Amino acid sequence: MRVKVHGSRLKRDVFFAANHISWHDIPVLGGLTGTAFVAQDGVRKWPIIGWLAALNGTIFVSRTDKQSVGGQIAELRAAIAENWSVTHFPEGTTSDGTGLLPFKPSLFATLAPPPKPIMIQPVWLDFSGGRDVAWLGEETGWESAWRAFTRPGSFKVGVHFLEAFDPALIGCRKQVCAEVRNRLLAAMQADHG
Repeated sequence: MRVKVHGSRLKRDVFFAANHISWHDIPVLGGLTGTAFVAQDGVRKWPIIGWLAALNGTIFVSRTDKQSVGGQIAELRAAIAENWSVTHFPEGTTSDGTGLLPFKPSLFATLAPPPKPIMIQPVWLDFSGGRDVAWLGEETGWESAWRAFTRPGSFKVGVHFLEAFDPALIGCRKQVCAEVRNRLLAAMQADHG
C-alpha cells in the first residue's frame, strides 16, 4: 500500500470514526495513530488475530446480544478514559468504499456525554486504487485476509483526517452519529463530485 495522509490527525483524547473497507484498515490506522480499536467479539477467538487484537487493547463488543449494549458502553467509556485514542467503524461491517452503509448509533452513547473531554475525528479511508481488497460477499474472514494480503502489486490508500468536533456540544448519540456520517459523506462527495 502507498498511504497518503490528508489533513491533520489529533494525537490524544480522540475518538476516530472511520468507514470500513478491509483488513488493511486496521494496520493503516493503527500504524498512523497507535489507536485501540472497537471490534466484534468473535475476533477475540480468532487464532493469532485475536491475540494481536487483545495486545492492542481492542474493545470487543457483541453484534448480536442487544441486552449487553449497556455493559459494552460502560466498557468503552472505561477504555476511552484510559486510552489516548480509540477507533470505531460505525458501519459495523465492511463495504466497497464507494459509499457508506447505514451507521449503527448505539456505541455513540459512549460519547453522549463523553467520559472525559474528547474530540471525535471522522476518518475517510479511500481505497480507490485497491477496491478489490474490500471484504464483501460470502467469503470467510480467512479467505478475505488471504486474498487481500497476497494481492499482487501495490495500490494507493488515502487517509483523510477530517475536522474534529466536540460531541459534548451535540448531545444525543443519534445526532453525534449523524454528524460523523454527514462529514464522511461530504468528504467523499467533494472528492468524487
